[in-house]
Amino acid sequence: MNDALNVANSEPPSTRSEVIQEDEPPPSPAVLHQFNEARPPFLLNAKKLARMSPASRAYKRAFHKETTDREWNDWHWQVKNRLRSLEHIEKVIELSPDERAAIEQGGSMLPIGITPYYMSLLSRLNARQGLRRTVIPSLQEFVRLPGEADDPLAEDSHSPVPGIVHRYPDRILFLVLDYCTTYCRYCTRSRVVGHGEITASSARLEQALDYIRRTPTIRDVLLSGGDPLSLKDEKLDWILTKLREIPHVEFVRIGTKMPAVLPQRITPELIKMLKKHHPLWMSVHFLHPDECTPEAFRACSKLADAGIPLGCQTVLLKGVNDDVETMKSLMHKLLLMRVRPYYLYQCDPISGSAHFRTTVQKGLEIIQGLRGHTTGYAVPQYVIDAPGGGGKIPLQPEYLVGREGDHLVLKNFEGKTFHYPDPVVPERPPVAAEAETNGYSRRSALRTLREAPEDLLSNQGHLCHSG
Repeated sequence: MNDALNVANSEPPSTRSEVIQEDEPPPSPAVLHQFNEARPPFLLNAKKLARMSPASRAYKRAFHKETTDREWNDWHWQVKNRLRSLEHIEKVIELSPDERAAIEQGGSMLPIGITPYYMSLLSRLNARQGLRRTVIPSLQEFVRLPGEADDPLAEDSHSPVPGIVHRYPDRILFLVLDYCTTYCRYCTRSRVVGHGEITASSARLEQALDYIRRTPTIRDVLLSGGDPLSLKDEKLDWILTKLREIPHVEFVRIGTKMPAVLPQRITPELIKMLKKHHPLWMSVHFLHPDECTPEAFRACSKLADAGIPLGCQTVLLKGVNDDVETMKSLMHKLLLMRVRPYYLYQCDPISGSAHFRTTVQKGLEIIQGLRGHTTGYAVPQYVIDAPGGGGKIPLQPEYLVGREGDHLVLKNFEGKTFHYPDPVVPERPPVAAEAETNGYSRRSALRTLREAPEDLLSNQGHLCHSG
């Protein structure tokens, strides 16, 4: 049997993180302050980018002094040394009482997993920092409000076979595994992600592939999970190969957060493999400008250079990116990384997500603050994924004010109103409308014939009879 069939990804064999040696003392406040100030610069020229950002280098110097740069930039090393327990997280950052209690009481909730690289982007001292709030648990996750649900999008009820979500007629979501290298606290699939329920076993994948084969209406497949790029190259290659063998599958996409949380995963070997399966698209997930590091820039450049179009799906989160300036900065940096802003999602009402959800009006204000104030390419489509499986519903600010007679009244990005000619066409009786030909009614045409010279009528009759 093909060796690729036996390649499955799982949590590292040991449950103990190897971030810090047992006898290594905790960092001093001065060192913590140094990390807090070492924000990664954003450079435009990939050839001038440092191999590691200042934040990563400072973090590595403090917590992995014996680790070589080569090891740090190896994605396998990053996965092996993820921070997953209170014991190791509290040695790296100063936990607030809320964070500590949430980690201690976490139980079977969404597990903790943070790559050393992504941890280097977090504030060591400020528990309210946006990025930190997205990966460090909070007691607010235990508060469930009306309207929230473990499966708000009703994915389970749209799953004909395990791992397939078939909501739209011509496209499906293919959940290849439930594993991520870094777990987001607002994850829509927190009910299953990280719990080992969706494995990349050959039998389960073949069952999903067989459903795609026998459903010819499917032309678009989105690989998701978990994160498909958590799979080894061989396994991902096998899945893509099997999909490309299905005649009616035209469009294959990969949804991933790797360029943001583990850009080291975008290796030359991965790029070489992905290029075999064109046309291939990728939906990446960036939340905040601080994720747009030199490492992320390099990863996206490799993917773009390989001919893979990149679109970003951003989730609107309270206290993280819910203001115009932060969102504009993110969208600009994405474009510089050759990533097209695609969707801005209203946060799904998953259980325990109220502290992340903004009002819909806030999302509309952000779109209004972008439209006309920056390039159109930098304006994503604001959508709500309707609870109950209704699919994505786009939302826009009110640019159409109303109508005045034969003109539409429009409002531009400055709030000024303009009139556009759009005459109201009066309804006409069906017979009259049907009788019109080239602007003349049947009655006027007959009148013209009666008034025409006799020789013209004779010629007209001859032409009619002859042809």
